Amino acid sequence: MWPRTRAWLILHAGRDLHELTAEDIFHVRALGRRLRGEAFIGTHTAWELLRGVGVIQSKETLKDALRYGQRPTNELVDSYNIQSTAIRNVLVRYLDERRPGVDYGSFRGLVRELAGVFWADIEARHPGIDTLRLPDDVIDGWKQRLVTYVHSKSGEVEERRGRIAVMMRVRGFYLDIQEWAHEDPFWAQWAVPSPITRGDGAGNHRIYKQTTARMHQRVRERLPHLPLLTQTAERVHREAAALLEAARATPPNGIFEHGGTSYVRELLKVNQVPSRLDHGSPHVYIRPVGATGRRINQSLVEDDAFWSWAVIETLRHTGVRAEELTELTHLELVSYRLPETGEVVPLLQIIPSKSNEERLLLVSPELASVLATIIKRLHDANGGKIPLVARYDSHERVTGPLLPHLFQRRPYWQPQVMSEAAVKHRLDRTLEATGLRDQAGQPLTYTPHDFRRMFATEAVTGGLPVHIAARILGHKTLTTTQALPCGLPGRAGADLPRLPRPAPG
Repeated sequence: MWPRTRAWLILHAGRDLHELTAEDIFHVRALGRRLRGEAFIGTHTAWELLRGVGVIQSKETLKDALRYGQRPTNELVDSYNIQSTAIRNVLVRYLDERRPGVDYGSFRGLVRELAGVFWADIEARHPGIDTLRLPDDVIDGWKQRLVTYVHSKSGEVEERRGRIAVMMRVRGFYLDIQEWAHEDPFWAQWAVPSPITRGDGAGNHRIYKQTTARMHQRVRERLPHLPLLTQTAERVHREAAALLEAARATPPNGIFEHGGTSYVRELLKVNQVPSRLDHGSPHVYIRPVGATGRRINQSLVEDDAFWSWAVIETLRHTGVRAEELTELTHLELVSYRLPETGEVVPLLQIIPSKSNEERLLLVSPELASVLATIIKRLHDANGGKIPLVARYDSHERVTGPLLPHLFQRRPYWQPQVMSEAAVKHRLDRTLEATGLRDQAGQPLTYTPHDFRRMFATEAVTGGLPVHIAARILGHKTLTTTQALPCGLPGRAGADLPRLPRPAPG
């Protein structure tokens, strides 16, 4: 696709190839999205080629160059189109004061709730309002509307489960201004009684209990199916790897049979470019004999199946968050010698994430097998070393340093660290293969955090003290940990089948 993309670039920019700039690629990418709904195929390849020969002076990939990064407070507030300049300025100044004390993801949530859910909603119903001293009918109407919201994708009206948390943040906004007014005269004119009273948060305990009950029900529905999920992930990868090996052993354009189906191995011109994804060999494309559909990139199918297996096994043996999973690097594997016996035990270091607390996990034999398989695969595909890759933090909107990340893939052009969305996608693909259904007959879904809850449930019902489980999970308080384990039928979960040790990938 490079010649076609090159022609688009030259025709659109009106300049020769060596005169192209980064802005030209941005414009052609935008043109493709406007005409076709997506960028022209080969846009990223064009960027890398032009960057490689020095035409584009950039150290970033096109994906990195297109990212916004952390936006200023005024831009975040202005995205909600607040009409009152005075209120807009108050919100910007207040949020600037709060920003240093929270991470960027939490800060964006605070902006959304104060500027969007709170004030933009009030302005939409009461145009021209420009005071924080809200009449009773205005605040009462807002509280009623806060109970529900319209889902952005489905368009359906749903209950807002975090409505009391939103009200408490609005109350905190008013109380902070009252306190700051004692030290900074700017806030004195905005110091008014909070329209959200302490009584508005009275239902928080009830909502907390409802949330905990829903969480426990998810665990009770999903934990019994965990053996099937892990067995399916292993089976799907084993079958994909066997089909790939059979295709590799077949010459290009040759026909082979596997699992009762005849396939033809196809060789494309673009397929003759070596790819490290498939251990230094070209991607292997196959098609069932007589089929007219799209050809199958069996190399990519096998790679997807392997990482689905690796994600599921690592999550269930560690209980880490999805973000922590994507942050794992080869450097986090350390050893510790027990002073009493001299025995060396492997440990997995979890770097600070949501709670900003570092912790060490003892690596079980099952987890050691999974991690060893991942490391061997990366070594085999990259000449005996793990590539250094920068990870983009979608919460903080920053790109980290080059590190030997374990959950990295090279689907086509360059290695890249899995995103949290990719982790969820791996789970969804495996669940489709299981055919599991919930009580309503709908496909059963798992989230990465479900594995964390199941890990906590198995650990605590198995006899692990709650305070030790809290340290393993990285919780600051025992209350958080105590809410995770659910009551299981039988003797504290003893009726659940023991999962087998995972087979190497």
